[in-house]
Amino acid sequence: MLPKIPTYSICNLLGADRCMTEIVVSRLRAYIDSHRDIHFPHRHDFYQIVLFTRGGGKHSIDFQPYDVHPHQVYYMAPGQIHTWDFDEDTEGYLINFNESFFTSICHNPHFVRDFPLFNNISSLPVNTLDMSCCSEVEQTFAQMLEEFEKSAEYQMDILRGMLLVVLVRLSRVAPSTFKQGVSRHALMLMRQFEKLIEQHYREKRLPKEYAELLFITPNHLNALSNEITGKRAGELIRDRVLLEAKRLLVNSDLLVSQVADALNFEDNAYFTRFFKKYTGTTPEMFRGNYEQQVA
Repeated sequence: MLPKIPTYSICNLLGADRCMTEIVVSRLRAYIDSHRDIHFPHRHDFYQIVLFTRGGGKHSIDFQPYDVHPHQVYYMAPGQIHTWDFDEDTEGYLINFNESFFTSICHNPHFVRDFPLFNNISSLPVNTLDMSCCSEVEQTFAQMLEEFEKSAEYQMDILRGMLLVVLVRLSRVAPSTFKQGVSRHALMLMRQFEKLIEQHYREKRLPKEYAELLFITPNHLNALSNEITGKRAGELIRDRVLLEAKRLLVNSDLLVSQVADALNFEDNAYFTRFFKKYTGTTPEMFRGNYEQQVA
């Protein structure tokens, strides 16, 4: 049986003496070498950005495998299931930060999620930067590391400002599943729809329920979703439910019936039919296949 997937916090990784830290900046190789006891797969309760400057290997985010290449950057949001197998010569930079690093000084509780880097629906978690952009981002990472490693007045304010620069630069070049040429108003509506799905996917499954929250008609929401993403609104809701089902299933201490209950399905049989219809496998088979992959 798979062990329960651990969730790491910045505090877990740094130790009790540095629990007050809301951000960590490190060279990737040093981070890997100092955390060889990390269990795989695992998840974080913080945001993570990693820039690869050399080496290779493989990593997986929410059951999707990726090959590692230089100039590649990847983004992880809290709760995503993650595993990696990097080559020994892999180098780069890593930033871990808590949401409170920004929200403690601003009134927007969705400040980080408003950047198109950490969205499960419309954003890809991996991007390969061109040489110019990679050089700029790498330089900022290096400056952040220098600032992080010294103790100076206003240190956190400087790091916060430099991290904001990184988020903006990477957002400008972030790959998106959204189609081009869509109006700004339509994009704003779509972003709001995504946020609502994240908040309510456990109890709201129908597009009309989200349309009511957006003060538009279900037909308008479906047309908007199809125009921007190529998927109907119901598909986006369903995909988020399936993702959470997969995350819950790989925790061995949860019965399939408990997963069904956690996602507000009427019963285990209905959940099993739903899962098999859209993944081609039963929840039990998915769990077994995943166990073999990570064994």
